[in-house]
Amino acid sequence: MRALTVRPGGDGSLGVEEVGEPKPAAGELLVRGVALGVCGTDREIASGAYGQAPPDRDRLILGHESLGRVAEAPHGSGFAVGDLVAGVVRRPDPEPCGACAHGEFDMCRNGRYRERGIKELDGYGAELWCLETDYAVRVDAGLGLAGVLMEPTSVVAKAWEQIERVGARAWFEPRSVLVTGAGPIGLLAALLGRQRGLDVHVLDRVTDGPKPDLVRALGATYHSGAADDVFAAVRPDVVVEATGAGRLVFDAMRGTAAYGIVCLTGVSPAGRSLTVDAGTVNRDIVLENDCVVGSVNANLRHFRQAAGALARADREWLHRLLNRRVPLEHATRAFEPSADDIKTVITLEGGAD
Repeated sequence: MRALTVRPGGDGSLGVEEVGEPKPAAGELLVRGVALGVCGTDREIASGAYGQAPPDRDRLILGHESLGRVAEAPHGSGFAVGDLVAGVVRRPDPEPCGACAHGEFDMCRNGRYRERGIKELDGYGAELWCLETDYAVRVDAGLGLAGVLMEPTSVVAKAWEQIERVGARAWFEPRSVLVTGAGPIGLLAALLGRQRGLDVHVLDRVTDGPKPDLVRALGATYHSGAADDVFAAVRPDVVVEATGAGRLVFDAMRGTAAYGIVCLTGVSPAGRSLTVDAGTVNRDIVLENDCVVGSVNANLRHFRQAAGALARADREWLHRLLNRRVPLEHATRAFEPSADDIKTVITLEGGAD
């Protein structure tokens, strides 16, 4: 069978190659790949920035944003041949830390977790893959190819869960949310905000193209002006920061209403310096009971939350996010981003639409 593989740590090693077909162990599904989402993490692994192959090999099957169709299922598993499924990305430590032992492996304390397509475990970028039933999540059949959005949506579902848990420390009835960044994470964060009945605002740099239209189609407000002006006008109760841009991170900390919550989901590049008035930032956070929380990855609970959120979403809107589709035989083209990209998808099987 064909698979998208890379030699972690080696730039230029990405390619589609023939590999042996997997054989499911007890308690595993055999899944035929339908589609694979491509994100910045995949591109960084392909560039040699990081990633780790399984212990006995030097190449890694890439891909963690999965969608597949069950080809074989164990008796009594609750899955049937033909079901659409997505695979959870992270696995707990072999000798689990406290968080992993309690099913919160997205909060691993010692870093010994493994991740499909990223760290020590082959990913989902293949025509066939195996998946433990305990880490499989059924995808609404009506979503079709849009089911590949499960993994980024799970990350956003966790972010909203964190926001709501922090808010629950006192009376919390947010009315407005500002999402910074209109990439897949930002747009999906806006979707889940609208599903919560909030007044949603999205800030991004572009002034035309698909992003403003997608925001407006949600019934949200799109902004492309200066961040200070947008924060002053909106005074959001919640900010979901999805860019990792250092200046915007500090703008968000200063720009919320009292009892504001900032959830950071973007990863900032290291080595860039900013001059900020740290005293004022600290004063505002303390005196207004604000909170800043980081959120990354997802566990099984968040994947199930994502499945529900996608099932409730407008199908046409979701499919508009998948604005670039590349067949497996040309998969390396998916790692050459274009200006209008929102979500690039590698198609592994026909008939998912």
